[in-house]
Parts: sequence; C-alpha cells; structure tokens
Amino acid sequence: MKPRERVRLALSHEEPDRCPLQLSFTPEFADRLRESLRLGPEAHNPHGRGNSYLLERLTGCDLLLTSVGWANSYYATGLYSQDGLSYVDEWGVGWRNVEYETRFGRGRYTEIVGHPLADDRAIDSYRAPDPDRPELYAEARRTVEQFGEEYWIVGVVVTTIFETAWALRGLERTLLDMVRDPELVDRLFDIPFRYHLQVARNLAGLGVDMIWLGDDVGAQDRMLISPAHWRRFLKPRMAEIIATLKKINPAIKIAYHSDGNIYPIIPDLVEIGLDVLNPVQPRSMDPARLKREFGDRLCFWGTLDLQYTLPFGTPDEVRSEVLDRLRSVGRQGGLIIGPTHHLQLDVPLENFWAMVGTVRNTSYRDLE
Repeated sequence: MKPRERVRLALSHEEPDRCPLQLSFTPEFADRLRESLRLGPEAHNPHGRGNSYLLERLTGCDLLLTSVGWANSYYATGLYSQDGLSYVDEWGVGWRNVEYETRFGRGRYTEIVGHPLADDRAIDSYRAPDPDRPELYAEARRTVEQFGEEYWIVGVVVTTIFETAWALRGLERTLLDMVRDPELVDRLFDIPFRYHLQVARNLAGLGVDMIWLGDDVGAQDRMLISPAHWRRFLKPRMAEIIATLKKINPAIKIAYHSDGNIYPIIPDLVEIGLDVLNPVQPRSMDPARLKREFGDRLCFWGTLDLQYTLPFGTPDEVRSEVLDRLRSVGRQGGLIIGPTHHLQLDVPLENFWAMVGTVRNTSYRDLE
C-alpha cells in the first residue's frame, strides 16, 4: 500500500494495512541516524530548509513535512548567525544556541533572548516579512511535485499565532497583556495570524494534503493560558484559518498542535472543523480516553512518549507502548503514530528501531 493511501484510509477512520508512521529528527539525532545507516553528512532542519527526506523515506514514514513560517527560525543558526551561536531572525527575534550533554554526546537547542515588540509603541509600526515571496515555497513545491504521488504531504504552519506573538513581545508581557490590555493583544496577535493565514493559503494552493496549525498552549497537567483566553484570542482566528482553507480545498485535512494538557478546548477544536489532534502527549492526556470520547470526530497523531519511554525505557517497553497505542487508539483507523516531538539526541538507537520495527511489522490483523 502506498504511504498516501495508508494515511488517507486512517484519516477516513478505516484500518489500512498498518498504522501510518510519522517521524522527525533534531539535527543531532539525524546525524546519529545517518551515521548508523552509513549515509554521508547532510544538514537537517526539522522545520525546513533543505530536507531531502532520505531519512524519513528509509525509516518508513508515510507523511513528509514541508514548513513555511516563523517556526523555520528554529535551528537557523547557519542562516543568520555571525558567531555560530547567536542570531536575529528576519522577524527581529533574537536567539542563542545553548549546549546540553547526553550519554550520546553534546547537542544544542535554540532559545529566544530578544523581543522586538517589547515596547508597546513598536507594535503598530511593525511590519512582518512578506509571506508571498516565491522563494519561501520552493521546497514545498518541489516536495509536492517529487513526492506527492506516493506520500501524504503536510504543509507545516505551526507556531501559528500565540507562539510567534510572544516571541515578538515576550511571554510574560503577553500573558499580562491578555488580562490588562486585550485590545493591544488583538493588534499583536493579528501580526502572526495574518502572516500565517496567507502562508497556509499559499501551501493549500500548491496542493498539500494537510495543513498543520497550532501553538503550545498546554503545560504538563493544565493549560498554559486559560480556556477562556484561548477562546477569546485564538479560537476565532483559528476558525477563520480553517474555514478559509476548507473553502480553497474541501478535501484538505487540518491538524492542530499543542504540547501538554489541552483537554478543556478539544470540543472547541472539533467545533471549528479540526480533523487531527497532535501530539497527544501521553503523560499529559490519556490517548485511550481521547479515542473513546472524540474518536468519532477526531483523528490523532503522535501518542508515543518522548519523556520517558523512548529516551529511558527498554526496547521491550517501547514495543509494548507501540502495541498498546495501536490497540487502544489505532483500531478502526484514526491514528498516525509517532513520537510526540522531534526525536532528541538522548533516544537510544535500539529504542528508535524497536519503535519503527514494531509499527512497520504489525498489521491490524496481528492485533485481533
């Protein structure tokens, strides 16, 4: 079965030959994986810019992701940096690389250190980058043309509103503004909203199969912002994006990403037309419960634990968790299985291959 047909059936709440798989990798994990496969070196950015998809195709992924938007500023040291450690992206947001140690070596992550809209007076005069520049879509166009007949192509427009807004303004200021100055927040949020709405339109016009929206609005055991604030500031904007995309292509699927526990707003997401919830972080929300309560209206993408099982569990624990998700969430379709984040440097390769092998070698008939 072709990967795109496998995904189409799963998202139609039917059981394909096996559960569709999606994987993405931090640059450091990609380097380890390439070395283990005896491949040559190649820069890898999970948010776009030059991904050949060789690793994804060799490991059995059914979806290929092509990203446009502010999220591409992650891992962009080589594009903007003068010193190899810090940089300012095209939005004016300041970043720095921070090193961390694991038993498999040293890696880097990027964190935000500069906010161009920290001053109230800067908001109304700010101009976002042009979302219609042809070069932004060269990779998406290539991906659709080269792989669209075989794979399910996802246009990634994550950090759609809230995360880009607080990167511009500062998280603490943005949270305070939501209480003290809602009109200012409306002006602030409209900047990334209008930019990413146009990006999503353009990607839909190129023929991607799915648009992946979303913002991290969940903490480990509760929401990062109140459900009321999400409904006030984010729900109507997300609803407009989804409605616009489905007017362009009624068959397009819409996914929404948020880490953490966002249980209170899941009915709202269903209401505004969401098709797929990602990443279903299992130490924050119970995947089986979500399947029971929303499985007739939603599909799920992710569900494999990247907080304990993949980095610190045994291969047998990884296999057991994969099989549990296939039985409790994947039956009758509705699941794209995968880790709940880009694979990190601390994941042992034996756990990675246990996950991949179990998914690829388990048919739905095997679960009966």
